[in-house]
Amino acid sequence: MAKTSSATVTPKSALDRYFFISERGSTVGREVRGGLVTFFTMSYILVLNPLILGTLPSAQGTWIGGGADGPNFGAVAVGTAVVAGVMTILMGVVARFPLALAAGLGLNAVVTFTLATMKDMSFADAMGVIVLEGILILVLVLTGFREAVFKAVPGQLKVAISVGIGLFIAFIGLYDARFSTDGAGTPVGLGIDNSLRTWPVLVFVVGLLLAIILMVRKVPGALLIAIVVSTVLAVIVQAIAKLGPAVEDPNGWSLTVPEYSGVVATPDFSILGQFSILGAAKHLGPLVLVLMVFTLMLADFFDTMGTMVAVGAEGGLLDKNGNPPRTREILVVDSVGAIAGGAGGVSSNTAYIESASGVGDGARTGLASVVTGLCFLLSIFFAPLVSMVPFEAATPALVVVGFLMMMQVADISWKDYEIAIPAFLTIIVMPFTYSITNGIGVGFIAYAVLKLVKGKIREVHPLLWATAALFIIFFAQGPILDLIR
Repeated sequence: MAKTSSATVTPKSALDRYFFISERGSTVGREVRGGLVTFFTMSYILVLNPLILGTLPSAQGTWIGGGADGPNFGAVAVGTAVVAGVMTILMGVVARFPLALAAGLGLNAVVTFTLATMKDMSFADAMGVIVLEGILILVLVLTGFREAVFKAVPGQLKVAISVGIGLFIAFIGLYDARFSTDGAGTPVGLGIDNSLRTWPVLVFVVGLLLAIILMVRKVPGALLIAIVVSTVLAVIVQAIAKLGPAVEDPNGWSLTVPEYSGVVATPDFSILGQFSILGAAKHLGPLVLVLMVFTLMLADFFDTMGTMVAVGAEGGLLDKNGNPPRTREILVVDSVGAIAGGAGGVSSNTAYIESASGVGDGARTGLASVVTGLCFLLSIFFAPLVSMVPFEAATPALVVVGFLMMMQVADISWKDYEIAIPAFLTIIVMPFTYSITNGIGVGFIAYAVLKLVKGKIREVHPLLWATAALFIIFFAQGPILDLIR
């Protein structure tokens, strides 16, 4: 992993000076390219967020977007793009860090399958809970608590978080492209019937090989080139084979079918502002409301912590204690993202680990985030072009970046069990439970317990003890919720 130069560099322009472009060893061209890579790697959220939020009607019988007969996918897609675009640009301008935000996967599932289905709840009420959670996180940031917790985490645990996320996103890439699938008699398997027999998987393999070859040959823009070439190949394959979506045809495409369907679409902004804090408080009651806000807050709180460490480590942007630059600003913007996502009616927005793909392609500053955010805003009008990129064309970038992040595993003291075991648990729990938060929580608890039994209580920061206790409550939320409902 290349580290950015610490030597004094004279900025070439006001833009360079503001974003620290030369100081971090980058160029405007690299930042633009990295921002594009991040956008194309995470643009799937424009299709996936509406699908998840539109899976079920609310307890009131209404669908996301205000529909009585079905979800308003178009409005959700537009709202998703608007909030992601604005918040990602804000991250770039305020935090000046190459981190993109969008509707959080997992958090949107909580909205659909838990919050909106509770008695008498609507989607607007569910989004009200998201707004409350965002406000709470923002308060914790402004009081310095969130940053203090982050800095209380031992450096090697931060490394483990980064490595675990690398393994996690590599698995996401393999699974979303259906290179790895639900196995027959095993949790996962290879392709279909243990064979790579479909055209879409071939597109993924070609894209992955191309990305690896270009990266090894140090070709600038390796990941972006791989995504574009894979998308073109996917469109050609689709034109010849006429495949459908994987949900209907096992041999089909994941998420979206790569077909040309025009360039411009008329946006529907009706979902923006569909939230109700008063409705959430009325229908859930105080105890359930507090527990749901706490659950969402804890997931948001530590997902972002892990993500910014991983992205910063990939770009060589962390200080000697494993902290990224402008930590407070990163956390403030992320907290506002939760509020904006709820207020926008599209679920909490949070930092995306896919940002590491842009960093892996050279991005080092907030200018890349500005580029990614502008792409999200432009996608409001050019949604048909964005929807042409299937998982199989975008996810090779995740596998390559997963490799780059895994390289940090050598920085962990594996012969010191007191740190090695919590680090190991952090690394494996993330991909095996499909959650960054779960991995962080298990690692924190294991670290605290091992220090306790070794009689080294004072080596654990008080905030880390408190966080470990909160994670125990987090993992027991099911039975607790059953008791108070």
